[in-house]
Amino acid sequence: GADGAVVGHAGELHPAVTAALELPARAVELELDLDAVVAAAPHAVRAAPVPSYPVAKEDLALVAPAQVPAEDLRLAVLAGVRGAGLGALVEDVRLFDVYTGAQVPAGHRSLAFALRLRAPDRTLTAAETAALREAALAGAAHLGAVLRS
Repeated sequence: GADGAVVGHAGELHPAVTAALELPARAVELELDLDAVVAAAPHAVRAAPVPSYPVAKEDLALVAPAQVPAEDLRLAVLAGVRGAGLGALVEDVRLFDVYTGAQVPAGHRSLAFALRLRAPDRTLTAAETAALREAALAGAAHLGAVLRS
């Protein structure tokens, strides 16, 4: 706990115990006093409710001038979506790949972003997802980025 009190124990089980219980040869055991852990927490932990509607995933590979920081491009994508009044539908925009090579013009790089889109009250339609994608591309265009072909 926060005051140094022991809230549990962990350790590797003896080989005779693992053999008798038909466990892997090297297994561990953990005993935790959850009441003590909760009591030591500085504040109550609130979990977000599990969404009722599915996420729509959209990947965008953008070719941008090499000097444009990835975070600036990510923020431009978000700004485009927000500017179209669709910002509430974006859960996350995350960079997952950066590529420079033969298929990208000199002085440029390809940055791939994963968009997580969700409405709290319905499943997004294909038209809504397409509108979000176009708004994201419009935002990226402000930094000279285009969709990689």
